[in-house]
Amino acid sequence: MNNKRKDRGFTLIELLIVMIILGMLAALVAPKMFGKVGKSKQGAAKAQISLFETAIDTYRLDMGKFPTTDQGLAALREKPDDGDNWDGPYLPKEVPVDPWGEPYEYKFPSEHSDYEITSFGADKQPGGEDEDADVVNWKNTK
Repeated sequence: MNNKRKDRGFTLIELLIVMIILGMLAALVAPKMFGKVGKSKQGAAKAQISLFETAIDTYRLDMGKFPTTDQGLAALREKPDDGDNWDGPYLPKEVPVDPWGEPYEYKFPSEHSDYEITSFGADKQPGGEDEDADVVNWKNTK
């Protein structure tokens, strides 16, 4: 009789208990993990903007001026019409979109600094808080 018990496998009750425990664990862990996605996108936008700043500074050293608003970040990849001293491309790949799939906004001159690079965050609108907050190069955002 003891041999028969070994060959039976798991009972339905045992499987249900394991599934309930796994469900409870998932309910506790999943919200914490998905909460990190927004912060990681904010961090990715900050990192990309930092790379743009380095490329723009190199562009300025070569050209003697910043790209205009009309030229935008594309001037870091494609030689502008007045680009006699242009020694680019200053970015190794095409200008990426922000982590939310929207293009970065570039503005020169800016009222905040020499130039302004902005990602509008998850809501894709100016302003906002948390994941919806704008990511800009002129704020000290840690």
